[in-house]
Amino acid sequence: MLDLFEEQGMHYEGNCIRPPSEAYSILLQVTLGCSHNKCTFCGAYSDKRFNIKDNDIILKDIKFASMHMTSQERLFLMDGDALIIPQKRLVWILDQIREHLPWIKRVGTYGNAKSIGMKSIDDLIELKEKGLRIVYLGVESGDDEVLKQINKGVLSEKLLTEGRKVKEAGIKLSVTVLLGIAGEERSLEHARATGRLLSSIDPNYVGALTVMLVPGTPLYEDHCKGVFHLIDERKILVELREMIAQTDLTRGLFFSNHASNYLPVKARLPNGKQNALDLIDGALNGDVGLRPEWMRGL
Repeated sequence: MLDLFEEQGMHYEGNCIRPPSEAYSILLQVTLGCSHNKCTFCGAYSDKRFNIKDNDIILKDIKFASMHMTSQERLFLMDGDALIIPQKRLVWILDQIREHLPWIKRVGTYGNAKSIGMKSIDDLIELKEKGLRIVYLGVESGDDEVLKQINKGVLSEKLLTEGRKVKEAGIKLSVTVLLGIAGEERSLEHARATGRLLSSIDPNYVGALTVMLVPGTPLYEDHCKGVFHLIDERKILVELREMIAQTDLTRGLFFSNHASNYLPVKARLPNGKQNALDLIDGALNGDVGLRPEWMRGL
């Protein structure tokens, strides 16, 4: 059975999502879907029912990677929320990675406030010692009204608490925020509240994406009904500028180089903040070109 599997390759099911920074990582699918899977804007896991994959499948994938993926030094645990795996089982997975892929220098995973909250600080420290080096947390907004509207299932105070816990454990934290998710009504409130929350969490990385409507999602339906209104590229830039202006990080990297964005920005804060604001001002003044609509994507 193992020989047949080795010929077939890694055992992937459905759409596989990973952060842009994990593009060259070994992708090890240990869960299916997302444990929350109720955010109004997200259709990434609509084809899956959340489940933790069987240990034998996970181990077969690790052994396949040990033979065919020897040049990759990073590994990413998919799908949407591998951190929710019970501690003993997650430790077992990390132990198998260390045993069979000893050259791996960094293991990363998505996490949400619920799954981080289920881990004690000692649990997270143990995971770090076993190889977990970075957690990607989807914050989306620091505005509680927006978080309620998008059915995030959590408010800003919980995001702050759990984000800080990851950093306290010595694990790098990468936070994602969504430009345009507040629509026209709360754009600046969203930008300011998000900047304040980012400053309080003080993550290592902030990735700003621009919301794109995905057919079949509640947000898409709200747009079709005229309930949710997308803002244009100029207002997106104003929102991005306000968010960066309100964000103070301790040597954190703020970037908006995802394909969904109109303007790629990469700034090491605090020193690079003014250059980032100047770049956005240049775009607002028409001196810096924007990514055309046809080039944007998820």
